[in-house]
Amino acid sequence: MGFSMSSFFMNLGATTGPNETSVNSITLFVLLLTACIVIGHLLEKSRWMTESITALAIGLCTGIVILLNTKGKSSHVLVFSEDLFFIYLLPPIIFNAGFQVKKKQFFRNFMTITLFGAVGTLISFTIISLGSMQLFKKLDIGFLEIGDYLAIGAIFSATDSVCTLQVLNQEETPLLYSVVFGEGVLNDATSVVLFNAIQRFDLSHITSTNVMQFIGNFLSLFFTSTVLGVAVGLLSAYIIKKLYFGRHSTDREVALMMLMAYLSYMMAELFYLSGILTVFFCGIVMSHYTWHNVTESSRITTKHSFATLSFVLEIFIFLYVGMDALDMEKWEFAYKSPKTSVGVSLILLALVLIGRAAFVFPLCFISNLTKKSQGNKIRFKQQVTIWWAGLMRGAVSVALAYNQFASSGHTQLPGNAIMITSTITVVLFTTVVGGLLTKPIVRFLLPQQKHSSGIISPDFSSSKSLHLPLLGINGQEPEGNISTNITRPSSLRMLWTTPSRTVHCYWRKFDDAVMRPVFGGRGFVPYIPGSPTETEGIIQ
Repeated sequence: MGFSMSSFFMNLGATTGPNETSVNSITLFVLLLTACIVIGHLLEKSRWMTESITALAIGLCTGIVILLNTKGKSSHVLVFSEDLFFIYLLPPIIFNAGFQVKKKQFFRNFMTITLFGAVGTLISFTIISLGSMQLFKKLDIGFLEIGDYLAIGAIFSATDSVCTLQVLNQEETPLLYSVVFGEGVLNDATSVVLFNAIQRFDLSHITSTNVMQFIGNFLSLFFTSTVLGVAVGLLSAYIIKKLYFGRHSTDREVALMMLMAYLSYMMAELFYLSGILTVFFCGIVMSHYTWHNVTESSRITTKHSFATLSFVLEIFIFLYVGMDALDMEKWEFAYKSPKTSVGVSLILLALVLIGRAAFVFPLCFISNLTKKSQGNKIRFKQQVTIWWAGLMRGAVSVALAYNQFASSGHTQLPGNAIMITSTITVVLFTTVVGGLLTKPIVRFLLPQQKHSSGIISPDFSSSKSLHLPLLGINGQEPEGNISTNITRPSSLRMLWTTPSRTVHCYWRKFDDAVMRPVFGGRGFVPYIPGSPTETEGIIQ
């Protein structure tokens, strides 16, 4: 039986049986994922290209080929579903980020991360919503309600933490990586929470009481989501520690870790909480307790399984965004009014730039006021780098845009179609341009960072400073007189600026006295043949 690539692409857009269509789609995606991995490996040493840009480029090229072979009927083989994205694709990526994150850097900059991720997102949301509300009225894009403008603010406030992870290197720029990535996780959670709240909020009767209730529910949701993630992580640690599945089957404890991680996200969605925030903190807790309660072989398996799954899903997301960018159904409206479409995209891009600058520099200024030492302050060049690195928008924005302006991936309203195409345009532009220029900008602004371990203070590159983070090295107390010269903070300001002898010290004592004896962890699991060895490295 003969076969040609042309007929294969024709079948992707033709009316065929469901089984044949599914086989063609899956075959194409597996082939493209393989190509992305191979090409990404070949371009690994490039100072410009990242795997996300490679996947976008391959997706665009594939979309063009399908578009030509189907005579303009379709550019992709799957209909975008926000449920597919939020339920199946995003959870493993966010969990792995929490599971692999360097906890000492994350908690060292936790106050700054919280300022950027929560307060900063609200500032950006306000600027983008108000700006679009004023400027879009001058363009003929169709009727948009106030809920649409607020949704636009939430959509374009969501940064792309996935792309940022591929651009920044946490070994070369630990502060930038922890701040931008930590902000990205909290930012995505804040944006999704805002978006869902807008969907349920009665915008026809806005009063001061309703606004205060909205803010209270917002803060409560953040706290509850975090507690749920921690609780599920501790539950998994306790179950594995007490039952110790590894004595009989390592497959069971690996499966239990994976299922408990996914359970945290689904429970959050079930109770209308922030699944992103829940699964992220579940990953942090499981890396601190659960991971040390399993056998050595299970440690290796889980670490690489989570990383591999996250890696493949990241490529899949960018690949599909690239293919979906050429969906002709939506671009037909843009072709009919090109000036309006370009104007909307430029306005949104400008609001994204202004909205991020409006909170990065002021919040850095406020953060610096609380820091006594000049070496601990975030310098202007570092602020510019943080501002630029967080400009990228990604699949979260696309998924929220489809949720607001499309039904099952389709729309026939001109205004909605223009908003979707403008979202795709902003995502492509910020991902490609931002991804290409972030590394050169970081090296230009911070040329010495490649050989240092942190940019908060030069002292952090010394071996002495490595004992200062909230979570110490290998769970052990600093030896000798390393910390004898550290002054105990005498005020709330000192508590924020030099937390190493307060939060870290008290947490370490509480962890060793209460948490680890119950939930296990490094050094608190009795040795059983086949159990984890004490010399095995810890996930930092």
